[in-house]
Order: sequence, then C-alpha cells, then structure tokens
Amino acid sequence: MNYTGPKVKLSRKLGINLTVKAKKYSSRKPNPPGQHGAAKKRAKLSDYGRQLLEKQRLRLQYNVSEKQMGNYYKKATRMQGNTAENLVLLLETRLDAVVYRAGFARSIYAARQFVKHGHFLVNGRRLDVPSYQVKTSDVIQLREKSRNLEAFQESIRNSAPPAYLEVSKADFSAKLLYPPKREEIPVQCEVSLVVEYYSR
Repeated sequence: MNYTGPKVKLSRKLGINLTVKAKKYSSRKPNPPGQHGAAKKRAKLSDYGRQLLEKQRLRLQYNVSEKQMGNYYKKATRMQGNTAENLVLLLETRLDAVVYRAGFARSIYAARQFVKHGHFLVNGRRLDVPSYQVKTSDVIQLREKSRNLEAFQESIRNSAPPAYLEVSKADFSAKLLYPPKREEIPVQCEVSLVVEYYSR
C-alpha cells in the first residue's frame, strides 16, 4: 500500500523534498519533526537503520509500495551489470516517473494520478498503468483534450527535463532517448545501502 499521509512531515523526516509544498517548507523548518534547534543531534543510526532509511527514501521518491520495491530489486539482480544502477533505472523508467521528469506533473504523486486517470498516450495509445516500463524511443504524449488544464500548463511552463528526455512543450510530448546513467538521475539516495538492505 502506498503512503498517503502528510508529505511535508515525511519529507522532513527523510531529509528529501517529495512535493513542491515540502520544498517550500524545508527552507523554513530544516530539522526533522520533533527536533528543536539545529544544535540538537539525532541518535546515530545502526547499519540496519541506515539501510532501512535509504530504502524508504528511494521507495517514496518513486511512490511505489513495499511489494513493488522488493520485486524491482529481484528484477535488478537478474539483469546484467550493477544491481544498484539497474534498480534506479527500473524505477526511473516507470511511466509515472517519466511523466514527472518530463515536467508534466509537479510531483511523482501527481504524475501517478494523471497516468491513472488516462491523460497520457504512449506511442499513440492511451495507457493508464503507472508502472509501465518506458523503453528507449517510446513517445509519451498528453492527450489533446487535457492540454488546456491549468495543472499541466503550469507544470510544463516551469519544467527543466533531464538530458535523457526529449521534451516538446509545443505538443506536450516526451521521448526517452536512452537509458539514463545513475549520475544523470536526480534521485537522493545511497542506493548501495538499499541493495545491502535487500541482500541481508
């Protein structure tokens, strides 16, 4: 089951901005919930505690369930190459993640809802599955009748897509040019600790 609680409080706890609102509040309240004053230090985490924290940070940045996260890890171990890099690549090429990175949504949570509500086409066909794995050269496009909605107009106006996505603001489309490398993916997480968590 996906987390549906207050995103600002969760963002402060994890030390990452999960939404635009969380980013706004983080500059005003930089400390985790319950921590008063910058001088007060939190208890040092155990190795397991750090692994768990990083797993939660990664999972919630992509808004996937615990079960989905475990399945992505298993799939990443079966792929050639580095498991940590494979794991992030699988998450980054989910349809909802691509919609978010392309600038069609202001958060991964909004992207998931937009996809589920059928606002997007993939290679010309309507697709409402957030977990769809986008492949190189796939074209994601906002449906024509959705383009005048303010939510999309505002998002695309302020977007700054990464190099691995070719985005056309004119026709509200995005194309995956190539599988992104880990250093290109703007996710905040020590992924090696996530791998350690699952390989215990």
